[in-house]
Amino acid sequence: MSAWTRRRLLSSAATALPAAGLAVTGAPPARAAATARPGAADVADALRALPGLRLIEERHDAEPGYRHFVLGLRQPVDHTDPAAGTFEQRLTLLHSAADRPTVLFSTGYHAVLTPRRSEPAVLLGANQLQVEHRYFGTSRPAGSGYAHLTVRQAADDHHRVVRLFRRLYPGAWISTGGSKGGMASVYHRRFHPRDVAGTVVYSAPNNVDDRDDSAYLRFLRTVGTPAARKALEAVQRAILLRRAGLVARYEAWAAATGDTFRLVGSADRALEIAVLRVPFMFWQRGTPADVAAIPGPEATPEELYAWLDDTAGLALYADTTARNYIPYWYQIGTQLGYVSFPTAHLADLLRHPGVAEPRSFVPRDVPLRFDPEAMPDVDRWVRRRGSGLLFVNGTQDPAVAEHFRPGGRDSRVLWVPGGNHGVGLADLSPADRASAEDALVRWAGQEYFTHTLGT
Repeated sequence: MSAWTRRRLLSSAATALPAAGLAVTGAPPARAAATARPGAADVADALRALPGLRLIEERHDAEPGYRHFVLGLRQPVDHTDPAAGTFEQRLTLLHSAADRPTVLFSTGYHAVLTPRRSEPAVLLGANQLQVEHRYFGTSRPAGSGYAHLTVRQAADDHHRVVRLFRRLYPGAWISTGGSKGGMASVYHRRFHPRDVAGTVVYSAPNNVDDRDDSAYLRFLRTVGTPAARKALEAVQRAILLRRAGLVARYEAWAAATGDTFRLVGSADRALEIAVLRVPFMFWQRGTPADVAAIPGPEATPEELYAWLDDTAGLALYADTTARNYIPYWYQIGTQLGYVSFPTAHLADLLRHPGVAEPRSFVPRDVPLRFDPEAMPDVDRWVRRRGSGLLFVNGTQDPAVAEHFRPGGRDSRVLWVPGGNHGVGLADLSPADRASAEDALVRWAGQEYFTHTLGT
């Protein structure tokens, strides 16, 4: 496909949005007609007619050409056992038109109610259906445990969502997500490979063997310049050498905001976790300007504290925020795996062995039994059979030090030189961006563009 043709197709799809009703080109499929109320032309009526779906609200904050709905879908707690009961999963829908492609979007965490379209949805002018991950946000089964928080159960959630909404959106489906949302998109494809035509995955880790963190450690020993790495080591030491004063400042912040450290144990433990995570989190988001701003030997305690907070997010380790992410750490401790951090330069200053492990963030009464087969199974599928997979990574991002390597047809990995954890298609080289856009047009079906847009 020529660059001119590709750009015309994508720009037409993204800008020539039709009215926001449910009207489609030609006669609607029988399934959609059977689901909608007789004579109903409005998407809200069609949504209310879907079994198990609750229309919570329509929000009037979407951009022109879209309608924004917050939805609740009744899902099984255990897809293999109906007797386990159900829970309501939060969804959001950005509806354009039923005859357009649909993007299945996952954050891997709670749903975001701001009506932000993903890159594939923007480029294709597509509908977008966001799925909140089970056990996050409001999508929490009853009870205190997390026994049904597995990659397979979440993949089955996505599968039921696609099957249900195909009644309204029978065209091409494409899935996407970044970081943990990208991981969730890959896991969905592993168990239900035909649900969507293609998947765009941004900055997704692939921790195949949780016992081997050598790829991450090697990355952190070589990323950036030697001077930048030495500056990070020096500031880590400077913070721990002034630990008492900085912990007191941390505790004062918690007292002023009504926060506590019951989950991780103390402000001292929380500070040590934050310091250990500094290199990983710095390079995930860092830019050349951030390298220049690393505090030097003359930094005051106030400057060290502010920099650590900005780099590692001190609120993450206090209870108000940390308790919202217990499901994340549970997944890491049972299936997804975690990374190791360089500690040799801090050995004389560390007080809490193993403090940066998932166990610190999961209540002691919740068992963590690691499944060593879950990630190798996904990795084998991606390498041997994963088709229609596009991975977009940044060369400066430690999260993808161990990355997915697709081996199926119409799949590839594209790299953004110097890019961090926030890379997108727009950051790719012109040739790679053209390749990615070609894939999106192909997955969405060029026939759709030609017929609908008259190209």
